[in-house]
Order: sequence, then C-alpha cells, then structure tokens
Amino acid sequence: MIQIREGGLDDRQVVELLRLHAQGMLASSPAESCHFLDLSGLRTPDIQFWSAWDGEELAGIGALKQLGGGEGEIKSMRTAPGRLRSGTGAALLSHILGAARAAGLKRLSLETGSGEAFEPAIALYRKFGFTDCGAFGGYPADDPFSRFMSRVL
Repeated sequence: MIQIREGGLDDRQVVELLRLHAQGMLASSPAESCHFLDLSGLRTPDIQFWSAWDGEELAGIGALKQLGGGEGEIKSMRTAPGRLRSGTGAALLSHILGAARAAGLKRLSLETGSGEAFEPAIALYRKFGFTDCGAFGGYPADDPFSRFMSRVL
C-alpha cells in the first residue's frame, strides 16, 4: 500500500529519483525546453513536495507550486522505474489535487513534454480531467517540446 509523506528531499532514494527525472527530461527534450526543478528549486516556500512509499521503497514523487491568484502548478511528478503503471502516479496526482483544493486553489496547471515518451503521463492527466491549454507562468508559448494542461478545481 502506498503511503504519501510530505517532504523527503534529504532521502537518498528521492535524490536519486530526481536525478533520473532530470536525465529523462534531458533525454527527451532539448535542455532549453526542460523545466524541471533541482533540489534547491524544490526547497522554496511556494512549493510543497511529497514522496510516495511502499514500505521502505520509494514509489514516486510530486510537488505543488503556488503561482498566486488562486492558481497552482504540478511539478516534479515522477514514478520510480520499477513502479510504472502500478497506481503510484494516480495516487500522487490525487493527493496533489486534494492539497490544491485544501489550499483554496481554483485552477491547477502543468507543463510536460511532447512526444511519445510523455504519452503515459498525458493519459494520466487526461484521466484526472486535465485538458490542453496555453502557456502559463512565464513558460514560452512557442516551444514545440512543451505541452500545457490545466483543470479547474
């Protein structure tokens, strides 16, 4: 059973999954089109970070960034390689949606990549009611490697 805990940025398994996340993004998109956060970027006051665990094994990570004006952004969603299609991503996404609602946010958006490597994530976001939208939060609107999705809460 997955247990979602706030924090975890000091855990070596979390640090390693964040490293894999960065590598995966850079392998699928040019560096200037990759908008992942490093450890210092995830430690800012406007971000809540969660790690999902199955016992002592890290199953996934995810974060919520406050954008202001009742809006938030999903950041750093990643399922551990051995946990793909196990329900971890859905559990984390559900948790983040609940946290966003509890924080009084009215809209939740995300930026992800485009192309085949990102299709499983896009399918998950669609399942949770996210639809395509325009660029937000300072992202370039003309980047063919970025895809933007949003939903009202």
